Amino acid sequence: MCMLAAVAFGANSATGETLTVALRPVADAKAVFATVESISVVPARGRIGGTVVQLNVREGDPVTRGQAIAVIADDKLALQMKSLDAQIDALQAQAGQAQTDFTRIEGLVERGTLPRVRLDEARTALNVADNGLRAKSAERAVVQQQFNEGQVLAPAGGRVLKKLVAVGSVVLPGDPVAMIAQQDFKLRLRVPERHARFLKAGDRIRVDGAEFGDQSPKSGVIDLVYPQIEDGRVIADATVENLGEYFVGDRLRVWISGGERKAFVVPSNYVTTRYGIDYVQIRQADRTISAPVQRGRPLANPEFPDGLEILSGIRPGDQLVQP
Repeated sequence: MCMLAAVAFGANSATGETLTVALRPVADAKAVFATVESISVVPARGRIGGTVVQLNVREGDPVTRGQAIAVIADDKLALQMKSLDAQIDALQAQAGQAQTDFTRIEGLVERGTLPRVRLDEARTALNVADNGLRAKSAERAVVQQQFNEGQVLAPAGGRVLKKLVAVGSVVLPGDPVAMIAQQDFKLRLRVPERHARFLKAGDRIRVDGAEFGDQSPKSGVIDLVYPQIEDGRVIADATVENLGEYFVGDRLRVWISGGERKAFVVPSNYVTTRYGIDYVQIRQADRTISAPVQRGRPLANPEFPDGLEILSGIRPGDQLVQP
């Protein structure tokens, strides 16, 4: 959260613009630790039991939804398929013979050689043979579907966090094969419960750019504050742009709003540094003096994009002169 201070501009002088310093309540930033976590981590599970014969991914690999990441084989399914193929061949032969008998008897019945009851018997035998063939074909389709379900598919797009099996491992139906972290990463904050009353969705947070190998600080927004306190800490999720796409569990230091305090913020161009000491120009009556000050950290805000906190050396009502 950016800290704001009231600093009112005064009239122009010959040496530069002047401003009057005043105190007002500002948001107090507290440093807490947060971890980079995926929105959800889902397991890729096998749908059949058997032996893992192929594993297509390793830790860190990106995957897309529906991508085959492993293959599970069961030798019993191959034996069942061969048995069903043989039974289907036999039933096809029976169905063909029943069709031939029905055609021959139908002709004899039309010529009056055989009674019509023989035609009904032939039709029934043909129907039984056809239905038996369809039932066995459906049973074979079930086994074929089990073959297809031997492929373990990624349930969501993301990155593989961990492999849980190796080639040759025996798994049961529903056993997890790999853990997939969805690609949308968030910062999960764990804030001491004494700060819970200051934390709410929509608050802005600040992250050091050095945490990402960048010098400029990054900011984010709290999306969700969980209603349950765990181990004396409030859990909250925040979104930060360019958070990273690889490491899950990375610990970062962030600043959140932890109440209010009073502070001074002046534009950085009002502060000069000589021999390692920071000075500001203060107007007193008809003269201007250089006063040493203690510099704080940068506090950018809409009024002063280059705002700088002054910890000591100035008082409310001082007239600062721009060098």
